[in-house]
Amino acid sequence: MGVSLKDVAQRAGVSIKTVSNVVNNYPHVTPQMRAKVQRAIDELGYRPNLTARHLRKGRTGIIAFAVPELGNPYFAELAGAVIDAAAQHDYTVLVDHTAGLRERELLVCQEFRSHVIDGLILSPIHLENGDLLARQETSPLVLLGEREYDAPYDQIAIDNVAAARSAVRHLLDLGRRRIAFLGSRTGRERQPAHLRLRGWREELTAAGVEPDDRLVVATDGYGRGDGADAMAALLDRGVRPDAVFAYNDLIALGALRTLTERGLRVPEDIAVVGFDDIEESRYGAISLTTVAPDKRAIARQAVDRLVARLAGEPVTEPRRIRPGYQLVVRESTGGSHTVAGPPAAATEATPAAATEATPVTATEAASATAPPVDAP
Repeated sequence: MGVSLKDVAQRAGVSIKTVSNVVNNYPHVTPQMRAKVQRAIDELGYRPNLTARHLRKGRTGIIAFAVPELGNPYFAELAGAVIDAAAQHDYTVLVDHTAGLRERELLVCQEFRSHVIDGLILSPIHLENGDLLARQETSPLVLLGEREYDAPYDQIAIDNVAAARSAVRHLLDLGRRRIAFLGSRTGRERQPAHLRLRGWREELTAAGVEPDDRLVVATDGYGRGDGADAMAALLDRGVRPDAVFAYNDLIALGALRTLTERGLRVPEDIAVVGFDDIEESRYGAISLTTVAPDKRAIARQAVDRLVARLAGEPVTEPRRIRPGYQLVVRESTGGSHTVAGPPAAATEATPAAATEATPVTATEAASATAPPVDAP
């Protein structure tokens, strides 16, 4: 048989209630008593029964994390960070794959597996505001992603426009003026691709450079092959850029392959910047300069918000939280350093406007007064 609370209480010479208070990390226990009980726990090798603990609270101890594309390294890395953050709260994570399909997103958002999970963290692509307002499931929901919903759910997302501007400003500071954007999409102007394209336009305009739509290439997807094809299509137009800002690292890595095949040097002929800071971006033949969202902060804040709702925090206004990011400069733009401001810190004006400050570079601050230019 395993070691019980009673065994620990007898070894420490205290009541079972005191041991329970220590195990559950209740604050009203003296440091001396906590140390005494902890010694007994360590000596006996006691491990709490987390399943029983959750069941006593009417919970399963499982939360779900639903992503559009688990094969995308960004989401895979983010899932790992969510699992680590959930473990700090004694929760297990069920990872679900929606494939970016509306019907799958509706399924996980509504009653799918509601008997199995306590709450859901969802990164939606196609859900509309009405879908969320019509949600009947009462379990807590936290949203990841850049689309803004007028619905009573917390949302975690970096500032994509500002992050894109920092990437373009870096290229402008290198003297590049014909900066292409790979990964544009049609429709849904609040999707990340449109927000990053908007940042591209705003920063070029702020620098007095007229955005050239011939340098914008749409892609069907967001993979390496899409980036390789987009780069080839751009070069075949006969309007050669001197820099590329890609929607994500996978598109940038595909573009690097095409540039190598065409005999163009990186960064001498064309500098390249990606977005996401996936592990592959650090170890290619040419390491990739990229915008690095704070994936650990995104995961931690999403889990913390879900746990707070599970603990009974009233839903007055949904929280809008913006984690930090930084620009990591590598060989694809001719450097090796990180451009970042002060560490991210939570600020809160009203619950609906809660944010986590994004590191801001000096060049971002200089361009912050430029008028916004909306993407088409």
